Amino acid sequence: MRRQFPALMMAPAILALIATAFIATSLLLTFGAPFANAAPIDTRMPPAGDWRSLTHGKLHFKIAYPGNVFHPSPVHSSDAGSLLVSPDGLAKLMIAAFDNDVETSLADYRQHVLKTSYSGAAIDYAPVRRSWFVLSGTRDGMIFYERVSFTCGGRRITSWAMLYPYEQRHYYSPILEQIARTFRPSRSPDGSC
Repeated sequence: MRRQFPALMMAPAILALIATAFIATSLLLTFGAPFANAAPIDTRMPPAGDWRSLTHGKLHFKIAYPGNVFHPSPVHSSDAGSLLVSPDGLAKLMIAAFDNDVETSLADYRQHVLKTSYSGAAIDYAPVRRSWFVLSGTRDGMIFYERVSFTCGGRRITSWAMLYPYEQRHYYSPILEQIARTFRPSRSPDGSC
């Protein structure tokens, strides 16, 4: 059963704001906090292990993550997705999905994400394909990577993002690469839409 939001159909700009609120809120909290007050970097960080799969019962996206590196955030939960944080709270992994009821295009949504989540960032990797795009770069001492996939003929949008301190890139970048290989965007349980 498809979830309808009549108010969103009246104003495409509202969909764009609500759609990115889950990830954008975490990004603003991360980038908005003074990085100079960040906890010191622990050089004894454990190797990524205890890999777990995160799936959503209704939205059917899937991603795997190292359970000894990321833990579900008790403060930020949503029916649309999940937020995982590192023990020190500096690294974050977010995933969410929602129906694209107002049929925003991939190009328009990409522009919205650039403007609302990564304004002023130095983008260094940004491929765009027919049904997905990636935005990756740095801002305020943080590295970010976000992949957005349009599935079901553009009717559903799944987005996942990872943020971590630039100083910890040698630890988190290989983890990011492993996580990226496990991502499966939202679809129905039988693989159709």
